[in-house]
Amino acid sequence: MNLRDLRSSRSRSRSRRGALALGLAVATVLAAGAAAPVSAQDAGGAPAAGGVRAALPAPTGPHAIGTFSTRLVDRSRHDPWVTSVPYRELMVSVWYPARASGGHGAAPYMAKGAAARWNAGAPHGIPKGAVDWAGMRAHAREKAPLDKGAARGGKLPVLVYTAGAGDPRTWGTALVEELASRGYVVVTVDHTYESPGVQFPDGSVKDNKPLLDALAQTPQEKLPQLMKKVLDTRVADDRFVLDRLGSLPHGLGEAVDRERVGMVGHSAGGMAAAETMYEDRRVKAGVDLDGTLEHNSEPKGTNLTPVARHGLDQRPFLLMGRDGSDHTSEPSWGSFWKHSPGWKRDLNLRGAKHQTYTDLAAILPQAEVGRDVIEKNIGTVDPARATAAQRAYVVSFFDRGLGGRDDHLLDGPSDRFHEVRFVRP
Repeated sequence: MNLRDLRSSRSRSRSRRGALALGLAVATVLAAGAAAPVSAQDAGGAPAAGGVRAALPAPTGPHAIGTFSTRLVDRSRHDPWVTSVPYRELMVSVWYPARASGGHGAAPYMAKGAAARWNAGAPHGIPKGAVDWAGMRAHAREKAPLDKGAARGGKLPVLVYTAGAGDPRTWGTALVEELASRGYVVVTVDHTYESPGVQFPDGSVKDNKPLLDALAQTPQEKLPQLMKKVLDTRVADDRFVLDRLGSLPHGLGEAVDRERVGMVGHSAGGMAAAETMYEDRRVKAGVDLDGTLEHNSEPKGTNLTPVARHGLDQRPFLLMGRDGSDHTSEPSWGSFWKHSPGWKRDLNLRGAKHQTYTDLAAILPQAEVGRDVIEKNIGTVDPARATAAQRAYVVSFFDRGLGGRDDHLLDGPSDRFHEVRFVRP
């Protein structure tokens, strides 16, 4: 749903209990549709009747992978969306290279309560019940022991991943598992009261009603300020996660190399990766997967983020976009490109749509959804090829920027990935 559609539906959303998921896509504010109230039984994780338990592509790196989720609490600030809460709490998942993982079960793709909330909203036109989000499994094993032998020089590079606004942190699992299998520790972040459902260890599920209320109360001319608040909150969350990298549980805090930190995100997550990198020099390399760098519903080149106005220094950055989205056509990317003197690349995935850069590229072709739903979300690009390309270029970028190795994939066009176009200045 673009902003024009959202504008016409706003009055209807005030009169019903809804879940419009504000998404900062390139050139759009996306909405995931209106959700019915979630019953206590559903919130407890009743499986989606008949929903497909889609399989994600297996990671291709040399390491087995483990994962766990943990709650982080920032007591230095009130929650920006519910100001009566005198702290900010986040749920994150940590993914890492693991030793032999026998005896540790495959991790669920999504917590049951969060999955029930997400499924109720029929996100992105996906029919309710088409996917059993809670029944799906990752390849990572829950709380498998860390493979300390994966570290070169005793420490592992660490990445922070953030999803699009209104999307769950799990929607980058195919990419994140690939990175972990290649020797990275990856922390994925849910932004509380922005994602439709964030489940905490006590079983409670925080929804996005505070953000939806703010959206409903914001006149059109004030929408850039609300979008800025979303970004500012995300950057503060991500910087807090950076603060906590050295104290991650299960031995991960001691294993990460805080001198080799990167960020990657999709949509609003890509915007946050760029802005956090601009504001915090601890981030040494960053990737934006199809995320605008301006606070507008359409690409105008106004209301630019600071990183778009001023660019980055010599630290490397990778832009990956879809058809029609690159630094020659997207004004905020153009400004960023012009003002960033360091190493950078702009890659375009032919035939892709905005959600091609999420797990929907793997999930939707396995679900009982119409071709129109597939093409609306992931385009006409071959889904398996799209996932392989995204993995290959993101891994190559971080290997080059943080890992001390270079496979030269980013030197120029490759016969391996004819779908990927290098956008020249």
